[in-house]
Amino acid sequence: MSKFFRFFFLLSFYSYAQNEIIISGSVLDINTQLPIESATIYFSNVKDSTMIEFTSSDKNGFFKITTKKYEAPVFLKVDQTSYQTFVEEHSGLKENKDFGKIYLLNNKYALKEIVIVKDIPIKIKKDTLEYNASSFKVRPDSNVETLLKELPGFELDSQGKITVNGKEVNQVLVNGKAFFDKEGLMVLKNLPAEIINKIQVSDFKTKKEELSKQDSTSDFSSINITIDEKKNRGIFGKFLGGYGSDERYESSFILNFFKDKQKISVLASSNNINATGLSMDDVFDNMGGGRNSKRETPAPPGKGITQSNLAGISYSDQWIKNIDAVGSFDYKNTTNENESKSKQVNFLPTSTNFTDAESKTKNENTVNKANFELEYKIDPTTRLVFEPTINQTHSNSDLISASKAKNDKEEPINESATKLSKETDNVTLGNTINFNKTFAKKLRNLSFVFNNNYTANDSDGLTVSKTLFFQNNRPNIDRNQNILNTNTFTANSADIEYTEPVTDSLRVRIGVDLDWNSEEADLKTYDFNAISQSYNDLNNLQSNYTNSSRNSIRPKAGLTYEKNKFTFNINSSTAIIDYENYSLYLNKDTELNQKYILPYANAQFRYRITRSKYLSFKYDYDNTLPTPTQLIPVANLSNPLVTIIGNPNLKPNETHAANINYKNYNYRTRSGYSFYLKTNLFVEEIVATAFFDENGKKTTTYTNVADTHSTSLGGNWNQNIKNEAHVFRYGISFNGNYSFDKGFTNGVMYHAKSTRLTPGAYLSYDYGEILTIAPSYRQTYNETKYENSAIDANSNVLHNINLQTTSYWPKNWVFGNDFGYTYNSNISDDFKKDFYLWNTSLAYNFNHKKMSAKVKVYDILNQNQSVTKTITPTTIRDEENTVLRRYLMFSLTYKIGKFAGKEKPSRDSW
Repeated sequence: MSKFFRFFFLLSFYSYAQNEIIISGSVLDINTQLPIESATIYFSNVKDSTMIEFTSSDKNGFFKITTKKYEAPVFLKVDQTSYQTFVEEHSGLKENKDFGKIYLLNNKYALKEIVIVKDIPIKIKKDTLEYNASSFKVRPDSNVETLLKELPGFELDSQGKITVNGKEVNQVLVNGKAFFDKEGLMVLKNLPAEIINKIQVSDFKTKKEELSKQDSTSDFSSINITIDEKKNRGIFGKFLGGYGSDERYESSFILNFFKDKQKISVLASSNNINATGLSMDDVFDNMGGGRNSKRETPAPPGKGITQSNLAGISYSDQWIKNIDAVGSFDYKNTTNENESKSKQVNFLPTSTNFTDAESKTKNENTVNKANFELEYKIDPTTRLVFEPTINQTHSNSDLISASKAKNDKEEPINESATKLSKETDNVTLGNTINFNKTFAKKLRNLSFVFNNNYTANDSDGLTVSKTLFFQNNRPNIDRNQNILNTNTFTANSADIEYTEPVTDSLRVRIGVDLDWNSEEADLKTYDFNAISQSYNDLNNLQSNYTNSSRNSIRPKAGLTYEKNKFTFNINSSTAIIDYENYSLYLNKDTELNQKYILPYANAQFRYRITRSKYLSFKYDYDNTLPTPTQLIPVANLSNPLVTIIGNPNLKPNETHAANINYKNYNYRTRSGYSFYLKTNLFVEEIVATAFFDENGKKTTTYTNVADTHSTSLGGNWNQNIKNEAHVFRYGISFNGNYSFDKGFTNGVMYHAKSTRLTPGAYLSYDYGEILTIAPSYRQTYNETKYENSAIDANSNVLHNINLQTTSYWPKNWVFGNDFGYTYNSNISDDFKKDFYLWNTSLAYNFNHKKMSAKVKVYDILNQNQSVTKTITPTTIRDEENTVLRRYLMFSLTYKIGKFAGKEKPSRDSW
């Protein structure tokens, strides 16, 4: 049988290879006879101008394209800025062909009467792929999202995730600047396609990489949308208001203004339907679940019901010729109310405990956040960027909880009831300074990055609790306390790096990282004094003061080798660290002053086989220090049932991590696949270890375990087929993970071997602009085997099925449905194992589609639930929380959009 499969594989490979051909040639300047680098060479169908394949020339002017045979007539086009476009028709692509030397005529030699037309749909500019928006036709009222779906290599899923040639996009810019939100979802939904000039795709870079012109070390892509200069002034936005059953409501608006380099966005939103952000979905607005969730579908529901209010403004402009400014301010207020009940099993080496608990919470948070970025181009070689931030948070929390615990003999071991209210204020101030200097010698560079951060957190809480113990005459605990906690954290860091090119292909880097961190915590607990009727009795057992500082100097060196399609980066550093921890508890001083010399290293290798096919490998060696809480041997007694104490003998976490990625995308067939393999080896790992007494009271400390590891692998394949009005998108995915963990319970070490498998599949069908149907399925299988534990093994399976449909017929009507089904085999019999979540929306567009009247129903079947099961080697926990249930809502939406060129209109005409 194995011989048959080998024969079949070789036959298939041979057939595939026989269908591939290689096209090559060179591009030169007809007058100078010199090679032309980065010229775009592409083939398109003569009949409908459909893109078939494209590439770019190297520094020697050479190009090579590997493609499948193509029988229909094609155009060969070669384009480069400042040159006339070369066009040549061929009967097809039927065999290997060397086009030899292709000559381009520089525009300065062309006759003045000749009009040079540039209609190249895609250009390659060094590391940037540029799409000419006018070459891809979409309906007149389309937005940027619709345009992106037409571009070769782009995939947009129902969750808003964008991938280009298999690489996920994590940044969308407009004219090189963030347009309110960095992710760009507002731009995609609101910016009209008709005003777009170019769509530029490049590897995502950090600010330091961008300024110093370093190669990207990210596996993500960035999109920059440039606006046509003739339509560079405008206003667009959307207003929404809705009200429904059970007093459910939603309201929001967003307005975006731009004029040349100036862009201003304002937004606001208020709702009580669990939407904590601003959604731009045209079918369901802010309604959660299904396509409006950024998580797996159907989305796991959150805890409780949240009322949210937010407002914000974003601004970017070029103040003067060499100074760019970007800033934003966000206000957000959320109030979450939740009722929870849970059942938890704690496995001990010789026994088992069971705990039933209920709680009721109300949490209100108010956040004010401001960000600013000022970029000063001192001269063509020197840039300075300031990025100050401020974040202020005020929160109020109320909790009422009760729990009962028993042992495996059905004997009660403890009961607890708590009432808590707490007020917290947090202020965070930060600033980043990026300085970069380039020199006359290409790629020679000096960069300096300074970060400073200051955080102050103050809390004032009142706690009334009663804890009863039933074993061994342990005394009960009654508390009525005022707890005051003050924490401050200061962090400063400096990164200095110099890059020197040794050759055109090799660059070396030397530098140093400096860090100064300090943390201070002052906890004071006051018992209620019945005589004075006030909280003025200091409880020394539950009060302490700690101070921690960590200073380090980290010399570093690295090199980058870049040759043809290969890029190799390697970096190495050694941190010399002074780590000082101090505690004052029960009038006793405890000092832990330790010094560390810790090595760090990372390497990255990339092989770009073609523009859309590449292989990458990453390796990281890392050491992280224990936290002050894990180190300081002072007991935290704030919870009557849990005591936490540090371990001064902890070793740092020591980790090796490796990651392999392979991505391949075929432009002509609009199909692609990717594969990844990740592994982590923990030479030393810090874990929590718990000790339980006969009453179920837990004491937690920390210890090191050695030689644990985890490995994950996965991949996906997708295909996009377009046949006139019919568009099919489908794909499959698989993800798997295996981990080996260690831990302690009552001093006994256990081992856990866990396996997680997650296959999935999706299909999307579009019929013109009339109908969209998108089913998907995901299964998650978990299995864990234990050694030295009260249980031998545990397994469960989770099924997620989702169906999304949208109909745009009859004209002006939009009918959308999201249907999801979730089943979890391992949910306790006390809770429902499965549920359906079905949302529907019916809208009518009028006033030239500027207005939309809509009726929506959330959770038509009224089955939504929030039930989770959490399994660890020592516990199994089932939990049920309050969840948003069925409601009906009516809403009205109004869209505005007005765009013009430089000559019109004036600001007054807006």
